[in-house]
Order: sequence, then C-alpha cells, then structure tokens
Amino acid sequence: MSAEEAGGVFHKAQGRTLDAFSAGTASSSPGEAGVFRAAERFAGGTFSPEKEREWKGPFYFIQGADPQFGLMKAWSTGDSDSGGDEWEQEIRLTEQAIQAINKLNPKPRFFVLCGDLIHAMPGACWRKEQTEDLQRVLRRVDSEIPLVLVSGNHDVGNAPTPETIAEFQQTWGDDYFSFWVGGVLFLVLNSQLLCDASRCPALKQAQDRWLEQQLSTAGQRECRHAVVFQHIPLFLESIDEDDDYFNLSKTVRKEMADKFLKAGIRAVFSGHYHRNAGGTYKKLDMVVSSALGLQMGKDTHGLRVVVVTAEKIIHRYYSLDELSERGIEDDLMDLMKKK
Repeated sequence: MSAEEAGGVFHKAQGRTLDAFSAGTASSSPGEAGVFRAAERFAGGTFSPEKEREWKGPFYFIQGADPQFGLMKAWSTGDSDSGGDEWEQEIRLTEQAIQAINKLNPKPRFFVLCGDLIHAMPGACWRKEQTEDLQRVLRRVDSEIPLVLVSGNHDVGNAPTPETIAEFQQTWGDDYFSFWVGGVLFLVLNSQLLCDASRCPALKQAQDRWLEQQLSTAGQRECRHAVVFQHIPLFLESIDEDDDYFNLSKTVRKEMADKFLKAGIRAVFSGHYHRNAGGTYKKLDMVVSSALGLQMGKDTHGLRVVVVTAEKIIHRYYSLDELSERGIEDDLMDLMKKK
C-alpha cells in the first residue's frame, strides 16, 4: 500500500489528542479499520472528547504489543540486527489476532498496539515492505474498533532523531498523544525519548511539557481513571530492579512513577519484553504484555483483555488460540454488566 493509498485508512489526527468516535470521519471500507493516526496531537474524529469525558459504565479494550514483522526470521538465524527478510509468520499471527478481536461481542472500545510494529529499524532493509504489509493486515480490524498505535524503539530508533520521529508521524501518526474513552483519560508516550534523547533533546522537552499538562488534568481528578501506554516498561517486576535493556533506568523510572502516582495514574501498559511480567509500585500497576510476534520466554502469542470498572482496572492475558476459540471468560464479562 502506498502512502497515497493508505491516506484514506490511516487518518491523521490534530492537536496531540486522539479523537476516534465522531461519526462520519473514517473513510475506510465497511469492515475495515480506520487506523487513526495521531498527528499534531489530535486525531481528528476518532474519540470525541466532549462525549467521552463522561463515565457511562464499565467497558473493555484490547492491548497487544510487538507484532514486529521480521523479527522471528531474524532471531532464528541469529542475525537480529540486519536479518528479517521474511515475516509470513508474523502476518499469520496478526491476522489471527484481528480475527479473534473482530469476533468479540460486545466489541472492545479500542485496540492498542504498544510499539515495535515492525522489526526493521529506520533506514534498514525491508522497512518499507514490512510497513506496507502491516498496514494491509491492520485494515482488517473491524471499522467499529478504533486502533491506537504506540511507537517503539524499532519504530523510531534506539536513539531517535527528528527525522526518524517525523517518519513515524508521517507513517503512523503522532509519537505521543492523549484521548478520552468513557470518562477515562489515556496517555500515549514515546518511551524512547525517556531512554535516549541525545539526538533530539528539544523533542524530549516538548513531550515533557505536554505530559505535565496532561498529568495536571489527571491530577485534578477530572477523569474516572487515567492510564498510560508506552513501549518500554518502567520496570519488569520491581521499581528497585537493576537497569536493563528491557526497562527504563532507575532514575528515570522512579521520577516517572512518582509523577504518575501524584497525578492518580492507575496503570501503565507496555510491551518490549516479549514475555509477560509486571508488578506494582505503591498504587501504580505496571503491566508488561508479551508479544504478538516472537516469544522470548514461555508465554504464547497473545493479547491482553483490559476491563475498566468504576472502581478498578482488571486485566488478563489470553493466548491467540484461547481468545479465538473461547472468547472472553464469563467473570470478566460479568464485570461489564455492573453499572
């Protein structure tokens, strides 16, 4: 799919806020997703903030991470840096995930992918082809299920530059933005700016300023809950664990976690680890979901179902086979019947 052809499907947003529920804005074909691009921090016509700021009862969404087209082949050959010239396995897995999501009833309010959409780094071989194939597959998400895309290190680079972030914005939409659904404020962060912003310090400063404004809104308790999506976890199990490739540095994670807690953030959802993990820090839930694509541990390819009630946020990881064959379990469905 060319950029021109994708234009009718991958909608740009306006003003650093994803707006996905206004009627009549998605131009995708029936049964195909409007993959709403958050550009200029406001995704035009996806989630209407005026309507969505009000709590109307429990709902759920689906979280996935790391489809990472090309990694499975690269990993199998031991060349994870420059390999990845095949991605049929990832295509099949992502198609299975979409089929499972499309069958769910009631439909999830949205489907969020927490980064590493493809494996090829900026400027690497196969990046264009992997991107086009992922765009083609994502068009199959039901048009009534908005798709929220988070940037990962393979999407913007381990040390992003203004150019690599601009490329992500042009292809997928903004690298950080916010949106409201059902009285809940959701914040999407570019976690790579928290890892290494040495080549784009001004962009990190801009995200920092924007985040302070968003946390102020959350801190004023104008929302029922507030939730963060980012690719790299704050931590894998404990706020005090050692620094690792798969977490943020101790200094940064503690600073961010304390800011989130002060603002009343309830949970942070991430990927990157290719395994399920997570823990709590005081009242903050750090949720690390395994991958749609390559598994690096004992988990299976899967998705996380997240139920939001008036009092709490409950989540459960399902293998793709489980979700495809049995759907969501009754105890979670029952939570959504309570007002």
